[in-house]
Amino acid sequence: MNSLELFSGAGGLAKGLELSGLKHAALVESNKHAYASLCENFEPRNIFFGDVRDFNLEMLDNIEIVAGGPPCQPFSLGGKHKGEQDDRDMFPYAIRAIEKLKPKAFIFENVKGLLRQTFADYFDYIILSLTYPNLITKAIFDWRQQLDELRKVSRHSYSGTTYNVQFKLINSANYGVPQTRERVIIVGIRSDLDCLWSFPAETHSSEKLFWDMYVTGEYWEKHKICKSNRPLIDKLIEDKSFRLSEKYGAFEPTFMAWQTVRDTLHNLPNPQSNHGISDHIFRNGARIYPGHTGSTLDSPAKTIKAGDHGVPGGENMIRFADGKVRYLTVCEAKLLQTFPPDFVIKGVWGEAMRQIGNAVPVLLAEKIGHKLIKTLDTHTLKIPVVKSPIVPLFRQERSDLSNTL
Repeated sequence: MNSLELFSGAGGLAKGLELSGLKHAALVESNKHAYASLCENFEPRNIFFGDVRDFNLEMLDNIEIVAGGPPCQPFSLGGKHKGEQDDRDMFPYAIRAIEKLKPKAFIFENVKGLLRQTFADYFDYIILSLTYPNLITKAIFDWRQQLDELRKVSRHSYSGTTYNVQFKLINSANYGVPQTRERVIIVGIRSDLDCLWSFPAETHSSEKLFWDMYVTGEYWEKHKICKSNRPLIDKLIEDKSFRLSEKYGAFEPTFMAWQTVRDTLHNLPNPQSNHGISDHIFRNGARIYPGHTGSTLDSPAKTIKAGDHGVPGGENMIRFADGKVRYLTVCEAKLLQTFPPDFVIKGVWGEAMRQIGNAVPVLLAEKIGHKLIKTLDTHTLKIPVVKSPIVPLFRQERSDLSNTL
């Protein structure tokens, strides 16, 4: 299936969808460093460098999937919370792509902050606009007026293309990503395909990790951690162990264990050693700040931050048992986001971490992609002949969307 990826960033979502079987006809990215990363890992001639508003959608043919992560800063819990008033809000252009291309399905990702009560009306506008993409009219300038019209619509009175749209707040750790990263995933499938979508079932749990640590001890044995170097068993751990044992009896929890920092990085050499890994370079100067204490080895990493706000470096540190901290290397952060080891992130440490922190975990994207392809394969409509898409190799004249949003 051919796909268009908007707001590609370094390519976490794109790589996961590629691994699931999608073929990228075009990827669109405006940041020069992220663009350089994309060119290292995908076919450069299919990558458009520039503002999404300058990308000519009409030069693409037979796009079956549209995907992307519209810039999240307008809705980030750590940002200024301007939402739709922030000029970095690119959701209207994502909606325009759905209107123009009429893909079989779309996948969009954004931060948890999008679900804040403050943005409730605008989120409703996003979901309804994706449901009825042809209803956005040039005659109405304000999104609130558009929302009023959208709320009056029914599928019986609307004759344009419609999508069945669902969203879910997902913790990536529950899908095997070694990071407690919560993101909103929005998936829509064109209604005429008559496909029923459900998000992939969760596969991993914190209960199983706790079980392996404190009920059976398998976690410590796997990593060859002697008893004297394991965490002390206090009353809280004892009580939780007892409750889990009572809950599951002779059977262990059915899910797999959350993946930890140690699980992910245990084969990497010390970054200060002579190892020859180009992106595994020690960076000095890490310190603990209030609210920024780093990620412990024996838990999933805290959310890797893009570093657009807050304390420089943010949570992008490892905290060891002795209380010492150091910055994650680019290689480590990349693996915690489940990028393949040979995936290249261009730019100095801060820029590379920004790209990694903005990315969708590759493993999560792959699982969603697999489920979406399987779902679409169930439809009974005749699949059209796939034409080779034409990808623009230069900046197009910006189409004036100001009168339509």
